[in-house]
Formats: sequence, structure tokens, C-alpha cells
Amino acid sequence: MSSQTSNETLFAITKEHLETGLRGFPVGYCTTSNVDPIKGLFYMGQPIEQLAEKRPEEVIYLLYHGKTGSSAEVLEFSKDLQKRAKCSPEVIKHIQLLPRQGHPMELFSCALLICGMFESKNNYREDCLNLIAKIPEIAASVINYHAGWNSLKPSRPDLGYMENFTQMLNVPGGDAVALNKIFKLFNILHYDHSGGNLSTFVGKAVASGLEDMYGSITAAMCALAGPRHGKANQDCLEFVEDVLKKVGENATADQVEVLIRKLLADNELVFGFGHAVLRVEDPRATVFYEAAESQFPNHPLVKITRLLRQVGPKVLGENPKISNPYPNVDAISGTMLTAAGFPYPEYYTVLFGLSRVVGIAIQIVYERCEARGGKGTPIVRPKYLFIPRDTVQPKV
Repeated sequence: MSSQTSNETLFAITKEHLETGLRGFPVGYCTTSNVDPIKGLFYMGQPIEQLAEKRPEEVIYLLYHGKTGSSAEVLEFSKDLQKRAKCSPEVIKHIQLLPRQGHPMELFSCALLICGMFESKNNYREDCLNLIAKIPEIAASVINYHAGWNSLKPSRPDLGYMENFTQMLNVPGGDAVALNKIFKLFNILHYDHSGGNLSTFVGKAVASGLEDMYGSITAAMCALAGPRHGKANQDCLEFVEDVLKKVGENATADQVEVLIRKLLADNELVFGFGHAVLRVEDPRATVFYEAAESQFPNHPLVKITRLLRQVGPKVLGENPKISNPYPNVDAISGTMLTAAGFPYPEYYTVLFGLSRVVGIAIQIVYERCEARGGKGTPIVRPKYLFIPRDTVQPKV
């Protein structure tokens, strides 16, 4: 067997390549973003750190149209999103009938299917723009309802993409200015991450069977919900909080180093470090660290993440099996949300989904409407080799 990369390089597939999660196997093209192991994440060739302070509408325009928009073009695009933004009353009504017992991501996935039942156009391009426009209200509806906060405030798309999301949320005692600033930053940093991450691949795979945009994105969000993927920021925050409890906010780097070494000696996990592709500190994490230092330098969790950033790579780098001992975006994103006044980690994956819907939906449009000269990619159908189960797991 053999496969072929985009630059025509051939390589043999051996037994060692099987059951490895398809890591490293080229299967198609991503037209929105790429991740360089050393330079980090790029949207349409632009480094993410240069886009972080832009308006969400500007960055969405870049991803959707594949080019930087002029002021007039972005304004027209923003107005189009505003016209599409409001969900029908039936969608919100049925979201508020869902059971609250499940994880918020379960409600979020159900909400996407509900929206599709009422509002799908069965047109990938139209549904892409409609869903991107509506996802702030869907996410805010799910969070408000699941949390049992006050009724959802009416959608005000004219306020701006994330400004509207912030005002719809009834965060108890939240500072709207601080929250909006962090929500916008979080949103932009998580729009897209190349084509092969689990949620993106799953969404495109489901769409390859000609499922509509809403069903495909629902599948993507179910993939995102797992602890190995989108739930990592929630787990990382809980880890930082646990470190804070053990060493205190006035701890020294030496004390944190002793704790990390003990955790590793006890075969416990150290969260927030390493990445499947990157071999340096995640540039998205760098953006968050800089924002934390400028906005919340004295917050107890920020102090701990500062020490973990200093000590973690040193300790983890001593292990030759660890190819990337540096912080990833999850190491700091939950801390930033908490410091800004949103200390509700159960909803962090929903915020992740709110962002990632943008990139996945745009990638689905490419694969369904533009790939292979407009024919679209074929249905995903990888080859599996038969092997008797007792060959894999011999009977004792």
C-alpha cells in the first residue's frame, strides 16, 4: 500500500502506521488554516497573533472569502451576518425544553439539530453563513438555560458579533466590558486549526455522506466534547485550581517544581503542556499570557499559570520521550475566562464550539461545493484490514 502527499512524495504504509489515529497521513486539502510546528497557527497565511486583536467579523471574512476584506467589504459582510443572526422563536423554545441533566455540550449538540430542523436550507453555502451568524444566540441560549440564569436577553446583532453574545448572557455579577474583551479573544483564537483535528475531520466526514450542515456540525461538536479534545480547557483549569490549593497563590517557582515532579513520580497527569503538531509554545497561549499579564496580573490563578509556564517546560523537557514540553492554549484559556468573570468551566467547551463552528462550516463548504472542480470530495471510506480478535488479544 502507498499514499501520496501534496508534494508528490511517496511513502509506504507499514503495520506500525495502523491504529495510530491516521496521524500524519495526508487525505486532502485545508483552504483556511495551517499549523507550522515552529511558527504556530496561521489563518490564510496570517499568523494568529497578528489577528488576535481584530474584530471577529474581519477574521471570519478572511476565513470565508480567503482574503483580507476592505473596510467596505467587511461592513457589508457584517450586515449580511446581522440579517441572518436571529433564530426563530421555535428554536429557542425547543432549546428551553431540553433536559438540564446532561453536560452543556450535549444540549449544545441537540440545539444545533433543533436549529437545523427549523432553519436548514439544505444548501451548504447558505447554511454555513446562517449557522455562523446564529451560533452566538444558540450558544448563549444553551448556557443561560442550562445554568438556570435569567431569561435570554433579546438578540441584538447590530451590537456586533461577540458583543451580542456577551449581552445575551446573564452572567451573574459579570463585567460586560471585561467579559466581551476575553470572549472576543477566545473566539478568534479558536476559529480554525487546520483540517485534521478530530472535530473538523468528523464534521467533514459526516458531510461527505451528504448530511446537511447542521447535522454535520452536530457530529463535529460531539467529537469536540471529549476530554481528549475540546474538554481539555476545562480539565486544565481544574488542574491549575488544584495546584493553587496545594501551593497557595504566593508560591515560588521552586515549590511548583517540587509539586510537578511529585505528580510525575506518582504517574499523575500534568495538564496544559504538549501539542500534536507544535514543537514550541502555542502562539495562542502566548497571546493569552500577554493579555493575562496586562489585565489580571494579580489574580491568584494567573500567578499560578505564570509559574507553571516557567517551570513546566524545564521539568517535562528532561523526558526524552516528550517532543513538546511547552504550554498549549488550554494551559491559560480557562484561567483567563475565570479571571475575566466567567468561572464556569462546564461551559468552556461550549465557548470552544461557538468558535470552532466557524472554521468547520467553511471547510465543509470547500469539500462539498469546491473540491475536485466542484464535484466535492467522495464519501469517506478508509480501508480496514481484517484480523481475528484473538490474534490481537490472545486468550489467557
